[in-house]
Amino acid sequence: MQTRNKVLDDLSQLMTNAMGVAQGAREEAETAFKSMVDRWLAERDFVTREEFDAVRTMAQKAREENAELMARIEKLEKSKKT
Repeated sequence: MQTRNKVLDDLSQLMTNAMGVAQGAREEAETAFKSMVDRWLAERDFVTREEFDAVRTMAQKAREENAELMARIEKLEKSKKT
């Protein structure tokens, strides 16, 4: 027959409760830290990946149009000389 030790049961329950509290504190600290980082990033005017990609696409299109216009200008200048 196995007897249960009340002190060990109470200690076990206390440790279980302490782990629950520690887990809750960790999650709360993570949430607070994430919120602080999000606020800090928002204040720095960083661009989002979508905004960056959109501007990069626009710049690439502008370079291509510039190259096409330069080719047309060179063609017109050559035809003007002859």
